[in-house]
Amino acid sequence: MKIYTKTGDSGDTGLFGGGRVRKSGIRVEAYGTADELNSILGLVRAYGLPEPADRWLVDVQNDLFCLGADLATPMEAKSAWIVRLEMAAVTRLEQVIDQIEVDLPPLKNFILPGGAPAAAALHVARTVCRRAERIAVQLNDEQEINPTVLIYLNRLSDLLFVLARWVNIRLGQSETEWQSGGRSDPA
Repeated sequence: MKIYTKTGDSGDTGLFGGGRVRKSGIRVEAYGTADELNSILGLVRAYGLPEPADRWLVDVQNDLFCLGADLATPMEAKSAWIVRLEMAAVTRLEQVIDQIEVDLPPLKNFILPGGAPAAAALHVARTVCRRAERIAVQLNDEQEINPTVLIYLNRLSDLLFVLARWVNIRLGQSETEWQSGGRSDPA
């Protein structure tokens, strides 16, 4: 199978379940941002993570493929091969968050994104996840989408935040607290 089809050369693309839309459309933006997030998580994993974080993120990456396909498929599409994201994926995220939070000191202040490279990249992933969520909300305002997608993205951003903290702790990196109303003195 060739990687190029030439069917999108005029700026449109096919959806799962049939039909074509402009590549500039909100639906394509939604599943494209989910794909971007998935790629960033691949980069996070390339930094090397303390176990079981790598396994958790493999599960998330698989979920994001399903989520992207879900977003690429209008709700009215009917086919036996269409896969929709299910609440079991949200439950898995919540279980991992609960497991991670046991190891984290309570937050007393906002923290600045950063720390170990993998943790800093997780913070980038978190912000892309929030953008994916905002775009999915906008899509849902215009066209019905699977409501589990919105719940999943909301919960995933929470997971990415606590996972970044957990990775920093596991790698011996301290968190930098936000300093309101000022900056550090220059060195």
